[in-house]
Amino acid sequence: MPKWVWKVRKILSRWSIVDKSKVYILCLLRHAFIALLEFSPLLPLWAVPNNNNNNNNNSSILMTFSCPPDINECETIPQACKGEMKCINHYGGYLCLPRSASVINDVNAERGAAPSPPRPRPPRPPHAIPGQNSCPQGYEPDRHGACSDVDECEYDVHDCQPSQECVNTPGGFHCQCPDGYRKIGTECVDIDECRYRYCQHRCVNSPGSFSCQCEPGFQLASNNRSCVDVNECEMGAPCQQRCFNTYGTFICRCGQGYELDEDGFTCKDVDECSYSTYLCQHQCVNEPGHFSCACPQGYQLLSTRLCQDINECETGSHQCTDTQNCINFHGEYRCVEKNRCQEPYVQVSENRCLCPATNPLCREKPSSVVHRYMSLTADRTVPSDIFQIQATSVYPGAYNTFQIRSGNEQGEFYIRVRHMDTAQAEKKIPSS
Repeated sequence: MPKWVWKVRKILSRWSIVDKSKVYILCLLRHAFIALLEFSPLLPLWAVPNNNNNNNNNSSILMTFSCPPDINECETIPQACKGEMKCINHYGGYLCLPRSASVINDVNAERGAAPSPPRPRPPRPPHAIPGQNSCPQGYEPDRHGACSDVDECEYDVHDCQPSQECVNTPGGFHCQCPDGYRKIGTECVDIDECRYRYCQHRCVNSPGSFSCQCEPGFQLASNNRSCVDVNECEMGAPCQQRCFNTYGTFICRCGQGYELDEDGFTCKDVDECSYSTYLCQHQCVNEPGHFSCACPQGYQLLSTRLCQDINECETGSHQCTDTQNCINFHGEYRCVEKNRCQEPYVQVSENRCLCPATNPLCREKPSSVVHRYMSLTADRTVPSDIFQIQATSVYPGAYNTFQIRSGNEQGEFYIRVRHMDTAQAEKKIPSS
């Protein structure tokens, strides 16, 4: 036993137990040094040396006293603890602790109720020699006479509170609180680990422990404290087409020809044809995710947007006979007779008719007629030059006249003379 304990016992042995103030001091000492002074709270038997006997006399006087009831200051003092603190009563006083603190309280000890019966004491080793113990306190001799440690925790001869754990030490023992608690007086108070910011995101305190939680888009790492990003794209993100993982979240994207809908997940088609009229030369056709260009009959698609005329005369897809020539036009073709010369004209080439000068009927007619075919595209601006005619022979003093003989019943064309031997045909009215 420590020397200071013996000194306390020597002082107390001189006091008269009938003094109530000294009894109260004894009770305070009992609660303050409960881990060192061994006696019961209800029937304490204090064994002190008898001063009337010599040092060799092992007899002692037994003094019996009982502790006065504790006053609960938390109930008797108005607002014993200020602010956000809560009041915890203990023998002879009280504590002010944070409201988040958890206290393991020995209710039986506070109320003075009889303690629960101790568990049966394990039998001592058979080699122990009862009645003969020359070893220091906390030790006993074995069968060889050597001093071996006594496990007070195993034999239940300790005075640890029910909320505490008994830890055996060489020659003694000590009481400790479970993990996650700290000792304040005789109480084990929960440690709020969240105050120390162990967690990266959120901390949830619990009695004797704590747990870490992560924000949405994160998950706990292997150390149960840090938070790592969750790849939602690999875990079934609701993106309809493309998913891109970002730190703590994800974003959805759409392929070419689509745009993200208002919900942020689905993709809707983009109608490219509604944005511009210049995407296609003829007609724009919208399709899911893209568009295509269409050409009218008699044309074929050139590249992806332009339309090119199909020359049926060259491809052989016409239906002209052997006596007819195939004349290609924009988007179609026509079959015309190879010989279009009429009396008194005679055919001198594929498209030229000549009126012989020896024929009296040719005196008032043009000496020759040339048949030419050309295709006029629609939507041309007017006035627009169509073709130009020039006399092949120029004679001194001759005067040439140019006119449209037929095919201009609607008055869409007219002749504009530029020189004495040159005229130009122009279109003046748009085609219907």
